[in-house]
Amino acid sequence: MNATLVAKNLAAGHGERALFSGLDLVVAPGDVIGLVGVNGAGKSTLLRLLAGLDTAEEGQVRLSPPTATVGHLPQEPERRPGETVRGFLARRTGVTDAQTVLDTAAQALADGLPGADDAYADALERWLSLGAADLDERAESVTASLGLGIGPDQPMTTLSGGQAARAGLASLLLSRYDIFLLDEPTNDLDLDGLGRLETFVSGLRAGTVVVSHDREFLARTVTKVLELDLVQQQIRLYGGGYTAYLEERETARRRAREAYEEYAGQRAGLEARARTQRNWMEKGVRNARRKMSDNDKIGRNARVEATEKQAAKARQTERLIERLDVVEEPRKEWELRMEIAAAPRSGAVVATLRAAEARRGGFRFGPVDLQIDWADRVAVTGANGSGKTTLLAALLGRLPLDAGHSALGPGVVVGEVDQARGRLFARESPDPLLETFRAAAPEMDPAEARTLLAKFGLGADHVLRPATTLSPGERTRAALALLQGKGVNLLVLDEPTNHLDLPAIEQLEAALASYNGTLLLVTHDRRMLDAVQVNRRLTVDGGRVAEL
Repeated sequence: MNATLVAKNLAAGHGERALFSGLDLVVAPGDVIGLVGVNGAGKSTLLRLLAGLDTAEEGQVRLSPPTATVGHLPQEPERRPGETVRGFLARRTGVTDAQTVLDTAAQALADGLPGADDAYADALERWLSLGAADLDERAESVTASLGLGIGPDQPMTTLSGGQAARAGLASLLLSRYDIFLLDEPTNDLDLDGLGRLETFVSGLRAGTVVVSHDREFLARTVTKVLELDLVQQQIRLYGGGYTAYLEERETARRRAREAYEEYAGQRAGLEARARTQRNWMEKGVRNARRKMSDNDKIGRNARVEATEKQAAKARQTERLIERLDVVEEPRKEWELRMEIAAAPRSGAVVATLRAAEARRGGFRFGPVDLQIDWADRVAVTGANGSGKTTLLAALLGRLPLDAGHSALGPGVVVGEVDQARGRLFARESPDPLLETFRAAAPEMDPAEARTLLAKFGLGADHVLRPATTLSPGERTRAALALLQGKGVNLLVLDEPTNHLDLPAIEQLEAALASYNGTLLLVTHDRRMLDAVQVNRRLTVDGGRVAEL
């Protein structure tokens, strides 16, 4: 059905910290609204409010018609113990809940309860609209087209990262909601998956709100952009696509700065004139008193008149100042200035694989022969599940090989941001962020660690929290901070843009431009692949590695 979601005067915050207020939004059929803002601006919070999962501090969310279905797909799909692929797809598409409601309504109908026939009819209509009747058949076709290559009864917890990403994409492609709320759907998708997602989102008749830090995806799909500007505490809705948004935002910021500078210049000029006029007035009073005599009435009257004129001019100038339309100074935006600390250079040969092979279940890696030399800048691409992360593990000596050997060269100091951010954050650890960070960089004292984390937007309210409670974007920032906190000469980045906001991605690209060590970069971010200069490109397919 055609559905519209209307949010009116929404406000939300974390404790005493306000995220946004006075937010109005209409999501109409066919809209694809890109929701942008820095990490922590409240994007995921807003999606949960629109989905009805949380309650706003102020305002309301209304659906028309009220029976419309809303699909909220969070950025980290929950893989529940014991849940099969079939169950995961049913839950994510809303079919599981619809089935529960339908079963309850059917039992009420069988029991002859009042109003049960209407409740059953509504439940059945919802069940059918979500595509429950043929979900299994459609799921078989979609998972096959995505190359998932697993049975529907396989537990989700046994899937690799690439398989889980394809299962998450399948759940989206199978969904038939009236409103879609998508939180980072591009994370972990390969180029084929991104293409399928773009086609799906662009072809939706349902209204859609999407959070993504994939700039190319936004440029290809969104029709409007809603910006949550945490620094200026402003909310702006831009018509047109993502490219138009970038241009309009830059124009708006330039005009805001120019308007403030014009106001500040006018006010400063008037205040200077008022001070001069008051000085002249005070000087006139002093002169009048010094030269005053009882016999010189004409001179005394002239000096009094001149003083009164200066006082009138000063009051007139002060009124002009009061009548000025106040223009607030645009707040200076927080900017991540990232650097990657360099360790002394390693030997000429950084890492090697010789006839390396490994088997994991049905997946076979290799044989691979590869040598990475000092100052090589290598981009690694390939489909999900092809073996990119396995290749990195083999090069770093973490993957037990069934044949061949791997070796790191002398003097190699590795700095790594892994795909799951698990190298820095053990999910079961209750340790606060500061302790976790210092365990990875023991040479830093607490004050230095706090200062560095603050540079990456992780302040006092973050460093004492258990590291595992950080958002995905915050975990990524902490991992990048570690690269700046200790010197490295082999930088290994596995999907580093996942969960990063757009300004931080641009800063990372700038930092990589000035980094002069060895780089291994795995990414599906098409704009990053264009922006980061590399001298070698490797493609991984079915556990085999080829150089382009």
